[in-house]
Amino acid sequence: MEGLQELLHNDILLAGILSWLTAQVVKTILYAVINKEIDFTRLMGDGGMPSAHSATVTAVAVMTGLLCGFGSPLFAVSCIVAIIVMHDAMGVRLETGKQAKMLNEMVALFEALGQPKLSMEKKLKEFVGHTPSQVTAGMLLGIAVAVIYYYVFL
Repeated sequence: MEGLQELLHNDILLAGILSWLTAQVVKTILYAVINKEIDFTRLMGDGGMPSAHSATVTAVAVMTGLLCGFGSPLFAVSCIVAIIVMHDAMGVRLETGKQAKMLNEMVALFEALGQPKLSMEKKLKEFVGHTPSQVTAGMLLGIAVAVIYYYVFL
């Protein structure tokens, strides 16, 4: 029970979770406004504006810096992890999404031309990566959430 109490009072963890949740809600709202339809799967989905991955790791890094010091080894580790996650979101994961979109289009084209089904698999997931602006928006959101959390709740 003591471990659960510690977990529920871990401000670094809570700031990260709050930042992720905020990004997912904002992402769902923006999707609904742009596409004029509500898609609740966006609440848990990857990709889109803002990057929830970037918001989460940035909030964790900033909160670590605020609580442990920006010169601490813990901040250094969390900052490096945040940089890797954001770089990966704009690189490998973005390219993976582009490839999935192209492959889904090719499968649809072959099926439209009368070819038998190429695969029994579902469509490949296309929303997996982020553009630089989506990552930047997530990073700024993560900074804002961590700073607001720090000054309001601590």
